[in-house]
Amino acid sequence: MQSSRALRQHLESLRAAGVTHLVRATVSIPATVVTPARPEPVAEVATESRPPRGTLLPVEPVPMPRVAKPAPTLPEPVPFQALDLPKPERVAQLQVLQQKVAKCVRCDELARTRTQTVFGVGNPEAKILFVGEAPGADEDKQGEPFVGRAGQLLNDIIKACHLQREDIYICNVLRCRPPGNRLPSPEEAGHCREYLDGQIAIVNPEYIVCWGSCAAQNLLGTTMPIGKLRGQFFQYGRAKVLCTYHPSYLLRNPAAKKDVWSDMKFLFQDQGIKL
Repeated sequence: MQSSRALRQHLESLRAAGVTHLVRATVSIPATVVTPARPEPVAEVATESRPPRGTLLPVEPVPMPRVAKPAPTLPEPVPFQALDLPKPERVAQLQVLQQKVAKCVRCDELARTRTQTVFGVGNPEAKILFVGEAPGADEDKQGEPFVGRAGQLLNDIIKACHLQREDIYICNVLRCRPPGNRLPSPEEAGHCREYLDGQIAIVNPEYIVCWGSCAAQNLLGTTMPIGKLRGQFFQYGRAKVLCTYHPSYLLRNPAAKKDVWSDMKFLFQDQGIKL
């Protein structure tokens, strides 16, 4: 009641002051805060389908596409200048190279343990040049390649091909005997490479036969095994290169003699000669 009476008195005082009407005040309403809806609960997987904690689940292997490996290829042979010389000059050039070999001390161990260097023998105008591995004890003693048991077997192969040893030029990858007849190291073969290429350049053969993996891999610059190098020709300078088993391998594995004979027939067939 008192509040109503006070309100009438206030309105009468406003009328007396000349106020004819009142303006209604606008009340601002704050923006409504939107509460994000709660996500729907995810249905739980039945507990009986879950493996115990810590269990290793089997993983199905993903099949990988099979990529065909490229066929191994041989690098380009080391270039050298073949010499088309008359026989007297070939003999003289080989003698100069042999004297250089005799003084060689590039391989310290080989120079200290050798009896003598083993350069090479045969026809300086040979159509066929044989390359072996390295001198053995007999070769180191006599100064000539292939004179031991393996050399005797090589002589038999040469005779079966209707040739004589003097018709062929014979040398090795190394010109010094490795102690214990071990394989030549890459460094040793590299030191001797100048002499090997020199002999090939002077003799200038049409065919080169590499006897064993060591000779074939060093001459051709490959790591392919002798079994994969057989039965085909490779090119080195103007010469066709044939690779076959070493005679010392045949002494240990006589059954491989038929493979070597097959290689010899392949070699001479290319020359138009039937063995």
